[in-house]
Amino acid sequence: MDFAYDARTEELRDELTRFLTEHVYPAEPVHAEQAATGDQWSRTPVLAELKAEARKRGLWNLFLPDPRYGAGLTNLQYAPLAELTGRSPHLAPEAVNCAAPDTGNMELLAEFGSDAQRERWLVPLLEGEIRSAFCMTEPEVASSDATNIATRITRDGDEYVINGRKWWSSGAMDPRCEILIVMGKTDPDADRHRQQSMVLVPRDTPGVTVRRGMHVFGYSDGTHGGHAEIDFTDVRVPAANLIGAEGTGFAIAQARLGPGRIHHCMRLIGMAERALELLCRRANERIAFGRPLAEQGVVREWIAESRVRIEQARLLVLKTAWLMDTVGNKGAHTEIQAIKIATPAMAEWVIDKAIQGYGGAGVSQDTPLAALWAQTRTLRLADGPDEVHRNSLAKRELRRWLP
Repeated sequence: MDFAYDARTEELRDELTRFLTEHVYPAEPVHAEQAATGDQWSRTPVLAELKAEARKRGLWNLFLPDPRYGAGLTNLQYAPLAELTGRSPHLAPEAVNCAAPDTGNMELLAEFGSDAQRERWLVPLLEGEIRSAFCMTEPEVASSDATNIATRITRDGDEYVINGRKWWSSGAMDPRCEILIVMGKTDPDADRHRQQSMVLVPRDTPGVTVRRGMHVFGYSDGTHGGHAEIDFTDVRVPAANLIGAEGTGFAIAQARLGPGRIHHCMRLIGMAERALELLCRRANERIAFGRPLAEQGVVREWIAESRVRIEQARLLVLKTAWLMDTVGNKGAHTEIQAIKIATPAMAEWVIDKAIQGYGGAGVSQDTPLAALWAQTRTLRLADGPDEVHRNSLAKRELRRWLP
């Protein structure tokens, strides 16, 4: 088994590492200062500068395996690159046009969208000219079971009429967000997994009301373009805005979420690596009780255990990426669920120990650790909570041993 990265991956890793070192890390305090002066969505010109630099370096749309739309990388090639962007999750993914929810929405449009839908919405997303939102989760139902969705999408002649309320609609708070992908029920009487459909709703459509932005542990979460609570009241869109066919919404959602889950896990490894680096730097520099933290046995235990957990998670993520490339997303379903369970828990543990090593500074705005922890903890809920994945994985394992 060859664990070495191929030549193209190494070349991109080197270029991306230089980009992070020379541009992204120095921009972090600049971005924070710009965001603090007003509307963080429109007053951060440093992000536009980073995107221009990334495009110049050929670091753009790395996540899309289809060479018609993206860099043509496999999941296995993209994994170490996504890991690097995870070291600065508030800036790096968007700087290289690989930020959620746009990545999943672009994959969805590339695979399931019509030619007209791709021309109207996929092209400007690929160019980084606009952003998008994904509207599936609802406040009134347990959205861990996507079949619960209550939003109605009703056919009326040549139009669909949408009524319902969504929240945690990632991306919708960004003023550059121009298109919403909305999941709702077109046929409540159909089979449980054939009731749902997806439609494209331009954000400025009459009847679309953004009620508020949702905060994540007190953060407004610019990482994903903000999360919104949105009302849809008699919203009318052309029937041509339907993605795929009626009743395929649940299947499309599952196809979208598979790559999204592994992308999150790839970035989580980078977040854990950043936290471990910060902990080691702190341990070498900080004196407590007459000696460096690095000489304290408990701190060394944290560091050793962090390295072990990161390496274990990375190997499982790389195996999953390889399986997705070789047998497809469906064939890698078990491993996708496994990494979605294991990787956020790993990163949460590592970041927590780094916070502990920094003491009061660890929970302040003076290090990235608090924001990293908040994002990591959230990913134990996003794209399906731990318990749902554990239950599904256990059922799959049990089926192997039925008489």
